[in-house]
Amino acid sequence: MSKRKLKMGMIGGGPGSFIGAVHRISAAMDGIIELAAGAFSSSPEKSAETGKELFLPAERVYGSYDEMFAKEKQLPEEERIDFVAIVTPNHVHFDPTKKALENGFHVVLDKPMTFNYEEAKALNKIIEDTGLLFCLTHTYTGYPMVKEARHLIASGVLGKIRKVYVEYPQGWLWTTLEKTDYKQAIWRTDPTKSGIANCMGDIGTHAFNLAEYVSGLKLTKLCADLNIVVEGRTLDDDGAVLLKFDNGASGVLMATQIATGAENNIKIRVFGDKAGLEWEQDNANSLIVRHPEAPDQIYRTGGNIPYLSSWAMENIRTPGGHPEGYLEAFANLYRNFARTLYARKNGEQPLKEWEDFPGAEDGLRGMAFVEHVVKSGKSNEKWTKFEL
Repeated sequence: MSKRKLKMGMIGGGPGSFIGAVHRISAAMDGIIELAAGAFSSSPEKSAETGKELFLPAERVYGSYDEMFAKEKQLPEEERIDFVAIVTPNHVHFDPTKKALENGFHVVLDKPMTFNYEEAKALNKIIEDTGLLFCLTHTYTGYPMVKEARHLIASGVLGKIRKVYVEYPQGWLWTTLEKTDYKQAIWRTDPTKSGIANCMGDIGTHAFNLAEYVSGLKLTKLCADLNIVVEGRTLDDDGAVLLKFDNGASGVLMATQIATGAENNIKIRVFGDKAGLEWEQDNANSLIVRHPEAPDQIYRTGGNIPYLSSWAMENIRTPGGHPEGYLEAFANLYRNFARTLYARKNGEQPLKEWEDFPGAEDGLRGMAFVEHVVKSGKSNEKWTKFEL
């Protein structure tokens, strides 16, 4: 598809960044993307330190993203970065994404889209105006069996959808971890960096995105209960949301970071008037489809399985029996983004399966979800119309 790898620049991902390493590993997995430049920290010294650890040339490691955009633009097209991956905390999403797009660079952005809904609306317009590619890393849509679930529902296997349950239990913030030097806890619980929500912005948006992606439905109204369980916090660490969808179906979303002992088992169940299905990250290679008058069906990833759709097969990496996990799902987003970008560069039409990665609309809806959840959580009226 091209004579060279796509060149990626990274913003953020310096010392102490978990998600920066995840992006770098995932982007590199298929050998079609290479990390070529970076502004890895707001501290030029820390950015330089990370650049050395990653064996980047010193002249391609920058003290700020403004410097990176200015200098990369001066390079010949075959040498400059093709896109940027932005892996900063929420409050440093809008400005670098805006400037990247305005300087002609495509963007992969860690979720949620922005610090607040107003920024999301402004960024969505910039994406539309520039026409550049934008990917938001809602990881769980990259799993093959999640894509198969979406396909089965779209194909009518479940009939009319009646009920959607989605849950995301974590336990890592069961105590005041933010009072230690643990960077990930410190910024997520800080409203000046995280925004108006912690739990619902961090993992609730993943659950919401998964619910709409798999079901194919759109949320129309919600009723939220948000909690601060650990004393001393200013942002939510737990919550539940009742959902109403555009076909009349109802749903329940649970997201918590204080489920003591829980790890990261995001799970979705969808029920129609013909059948139901269930998928969970702890058993990511399996998709269970339940029929009222027949045994359960268990769909499995791996190899050349004739009963799976092209949507799943395009995202399967290993033979049967070999577990595919979080990094592979993350890498599927990067691979689909890269394939689509290659096709665009070559003047070709990408496969519809390649274009199946979260984008600007997902980001805008996610930030609207946070806005409405917090509004509902504070309201005595509770039910809140979901609108963009």
